[in-house]
Amino acid sequence: MRLPVPYRSEADIVRQCLASLEGVLDWQTAVPAAYPWVQAVRDKPPPFWAMESLLREYPISTAEGLALMRLAEALLRVPDAPTAIALTADQLGRADFSGTGDSALARLSSTVIALSRKLLPGSGEEPGIVARLGARAVVAATLRAVQLMGRQFVLGQDMPEALHEAAATRRQHASVRLSYDMLGEGARTAADAAEYLRRYEGAIAAIGASGGACDPARPPQRNDGISIKLSALHPRYEDAQRERVMAELVPAVWRLCEQAARVNINLTIDAEEVERLELSLDVFEALVERVGRECPRWSGLGLAMQAYQTRALELVRHVAEIGRRHRVRLMCRLVKGAYWDAEIKRAQELGLPHYPVFTHKHHTDISYLACARALFEARDAIYPQFAGHNAGTIAAIRQMARRMDDAPHELQRLHGMGEGVFRELLKDPGAACRIYAPVGRHRDLLAYLVRRLLENGANSSFVHQLADPAVDMRELLASPLWHESAPALPLPPALYGPARANSRGVDLSVPAMREPLLAALQDTALPQVPFFDAKLAASAYSTGADSYEKWSTTAVAERAACLRRGADALERELPRFCALLVQEAHKTWGDAVSELREAVDFLRYYAGEAERVMQPLELPGPTGESNTLRLTARGVWVCISPWNFPLAIFTGQVAAALVTGNTVLAKPAEQTPGIARAAVELLHAQGVPAGALQLLHGPGETVGAALVALPGIAGVAFTGSTAVAKTIERALAAKDGPIVPLIAETGGINAMLVDSTALPEQVTDAVLQSAFRSAGQRCSALRLLCVHEAVADGMIEMICGAARELVTGDPRRLSTDVGPLIDAQARDAVMRHVQRLHSEAKPLLPPVDRAQAAMNMVAPQAFEVARIGDVRQEIFGPVLQIVRWGTGELADPRAVMAQINALGYGLTLGIQTRIDSRAQALAGAARVGNVYVNRNTIGAVVGVQPFGGQGLSGTGPKAGGPHYLYRFCAEQTVTVNTAAAGGDAALLAGA
Repeated sequence: MRLPVPYRSEADIVRQCLASLEGVLDWQTAVPAAYPWVQAVRDKPPPFWAMESLLREYPISTAEGLALMRLAEALLRVPDAPTAIALTADQLGRADFSGTGDSALARLSSTVIALSRKLLPGSGEEPGIVARLGARAVVAATLRAVQLMGRQFVLGQDMPEALHEAAATRRQHASVRLSYDMLGEGARTAADAAEYLRRYEGAIAAIGASGGACDPARPPQRNDGISIKLSALHPRYEDAQRERVMAELVPAVWRLCEQAARVNINLTIDAEEVERLELSLDVFEALVERVGRECPRWSGLGLAMQAYQTRALELVRHVAEIGRRHRVRLMCRLVKGAYWDAEIKRAQELGLPHYPVFTHKHHTDISYLACARALFEARDAIYPQFAGHNAGTIAAIRQMARRMDDAPHELQRLHGMGEGVFRELLKDPGAACRIYAPVGRHRDLLAYLVRRLLENGANSSFVHQLADPAVDMRELLASPLWHESAPALPLPPALYGPARANSRGVDLSVPAMREPLLAALQDTALPQVPFFDAKLAASAYSTGADSYEKWSTTAVAERAACLRRGADALERELPRFCALLVQEAHKTWGDAVSELREAVDFLRYYAGEAERVMQPLELPGPTGESNTLRLTARGVWVCISPWNFPLAIFTGQVAAALVTGNTVLAKPAEQTPGIARAAVELLHAQGVPAGALQLLHGPGETVGAALVALPGIAGVAFTGSTAVAKTIERALAAKDGPIVPLIAETGGINAMLVDSTALPEQVTDAVLQSAFRSAGQRCSALRLLCVHEAVADGMIEMICGAARELVTGDPRRLSTDVGPLIDAQARDAVMRHVQRLHSEAKPLLPPVDRAQAAMNMVAPQAFEVARIGDVRQEIFGPVLQIVRWGTGELADPRAVMAQINALGYGLTLGIQTRIDSRAQALAGAARVGNVYVNRNTIGAVVGVQPFGGQGLSGTGPKAGGPHYLYRFCAEQTVTVNTAAAGGDAALLAGA
């Protein structure tokens, strides 16, 4: 049984959910039960350190709340004092903490933070020893405050401490159960995964030995338990690595299940991102099957399910069927969800048809209640658990349970949240409550805490409004059971508004969406493209010049329409073109889909830009005169594109020239002519005349050189190496006749600067994507990583450990991360650099396997070099060089930036820091075309991140930007003396 595709109409799903609630829920009669709970909380507000108080004093929507959240997220992991001082000054300096409230928190904040702002650098005080000592003292106090805040949300820093705190909680409420969550993000390395497994095993053993936490006479549902993250137990927990996950992860999790069963506690698998759902279910069912076979009496295996997913209701039914099929009663924790913003962004970036999550908060509430009914209905196979802090939702759940034969269930809250409401609930001796209790070092709390703050810190959040007497109780507990027909956000296809549609993408983790691509691979043959005879270049030019006479006078709207039809056709043929990219350019499937979408975006974007920029512009002038500025086409252009983006860059160059009225002689890379031919045929079929776009395939030394040398050429657009760009530049300069414009996009020694505030997991992900995706064969790929010495050892270890997990192999396989280089010549060039670096630098990854040579493959390589100046040229492959900074001539990030600039290239730069002012200062000092802060450095999106460099990295203007089309045009001003024939009639009439 498959779940449906997650990208479906939100409105249709909400209607189904509402229909399922008829007859089992009456909100108006359920919600009065919540009034006394809310009133009791307001009569006895939570202590000033509780999350409710924190959010009331400093909502996340304010500058103060955001500054505190960012300090909490980063400060604990900064090991060096100067960076800690800079971070604290940066964040506290961005908000007004003067404080007008009367609460203890407000008074404490207004005193301590005002002192902080006065003493920290950048506050206007003269820098000196007193100020510097003051800065260190304030940072130490701030650090302690963040640690104290962390204590409110972590039950203990280790299991003994957590169990001690749990015993204290149980002395107050004997019936309370706990589910311990070992803090930490997903594993990036095999060592990380092994450490998480060890910690989980130790936690289960400690819970099992804790006496009252796990009574062997009780069913495991009534004992304490543990929550685990599958992504913490495998460094490649993703759908593309399904076979490996099933072979390696399932046995590891089964060890934990067996251990939990022996001590009679429950074990719940936490929910993760939408893209992992099907894989999670496969792992879960494999475990359930084994429980039914080997531990049939244990009913403690559980799964968390997120109500904000549009497939939540189907998921509940699917899990119930798994339990029935294997005769195992399961525990299911229903949560609302904690990755909402990430799911929204991913759907937009991938160009998916709908969001996989609800966009209206009350739609998630409706889904939650519909899932609750489904859980109660499946109580033969499921023990329902409901996690949440919304008093209205809790009252509705309790009414539903009563109406369904007093169905057994459990309510859950997060440690450090919702204590007031649950205090009132526990006055009912029949209420079963559990606390989800994080355990771990405070520095491991950060990502978890930020998710909780963002989730509950919005102005619309129940937790945010609960203790605020200004919020009317009827408003606070208003019914969510109403339907909003339109999504709260534009759907991903409408991301760019009416100007252009976002290109349609594919979620490769969804079987139904990837199957057409895999089928196309079997059915698609590469087109054969004969070499063009360079001696016929003049004839090709003549054909282009003849076509120019008509094409340049075609209305810009019609030229733009041809491009838009081409974009639509390319989307319809997405599987075929992706198969061509995999076959001829050795693209992985993810890279193939991304490239096709970029080509579609170029076609639509340049169509709209041409209609904008080619409108005549009326200029001011004296009376009796009109002045009009207009753009005109230049003539016949030569477009020379590379093999690393044989569809996107080829299409972008051609589209820009065509839509502005020029005609094109297009020379694709020698290695990828089949893709270019398919693109040309598609554009011809959509109305571009054959003479306006000619494909001329052949070696650059002959065909390319002959085209550049043609006397009448109006311009050259080139993407490739800096050396070839200089050759073209010299050839154009040597010709007689008009000065010919050259648009050159070339490579770069692209750097990423990482300071000690950066999150290691985020840096690792960004580095691996930037350096090794597309086998490093992107002009934007990361070549030089500069890491602060205070965090370098751990960060380099994590990056290299994650790189070892990458799969080098056949790009036709979904599991492949790093495919082959384009040909043997490219591999030989990369290997010469690798051999040199083995003698000059410190190798950090295993050497290249000689057996891969026949397939032109190079596994990821990394080397630590002594100086930035040692990185002398671009290595066009999966090779990363790493430099430490923080001492000596590189003591300051500005010095690092100066040395990066001195390399002479200027394409992309990555900056990883939580110090906003530092990021902006470095971006301002960088002589590069594209700066990326706290993300990877690849994948520039048309119209969003216009792409192109300076210095040795290109001439500009930026491709996919608002200035690009101007270079393909000539400008003409037409001035008409309207007063020549009898005077200015308009002026005289007005007088």
